[in-house]
Amino acid sequence: MALLDKPADITSFSALHTVKRALGIRKVGHAGTLDKFATGLLIVLAGPMTRLVPEFMGMAKTYEAEFEFGRETDTLDPTGETIAEADVPDIAAIREHVPRFTGEIEQLPPAFSAVHVNGRRAHELARAGKAVHVAPRIVKVHRFEILGWEPPLLRVRVECSKGTYIRSLARDLGRAASSRG
Repeated sequence: MALLDKPADITSFSALHTVKRALGIRKVGHAGTLDKFATGLLIVLAGPMTRLVPEFMGMAKTYEAEFEFGRETDTLDPTGETIAEADVPDIAAIREHVPRFTGEIEQLPPAFSAVHVNGRRAHELARAGKAVHVAPRIVKVHRFEILGWEPPLLRVRVECSKGTYIRSLARDLGRAASSRG
């Protein structure tokens, strides 16, 4: 097992190539996926240790993220096309709604995600211009902490269960605060 500091602009899968080369083995897996634009630590398991991926996947994860209020993109991330704009809320409006997004919540994953829809990844369908209907799911947000506010950017720390999309939390908090995020 190793921790790999994934840089921005490469996929989690691509980041494993350096580990494969260094160890000289092909069987390498990671417990969790970071978006291509995201940086952070990936838990990497190699050889027979890959059988433990489900154990690690089931553990809580902690993310630090920046939510941009006032606009929503089709991908729910900085790489997407703007599809809606709204006023930037004040911090009081944001703080008022954060408690709604802790505990067990129903969350709609982004259309541009790795969720399977009819046997294909949702992002493959979305990039092909097809309508994507992703089913909502129950996730658990253990902690949702505001770290800083420099309008329109909100810095947060979120501790959550597997399957939680931080991009969806940003969208949902933005909409709850009568904005976009």
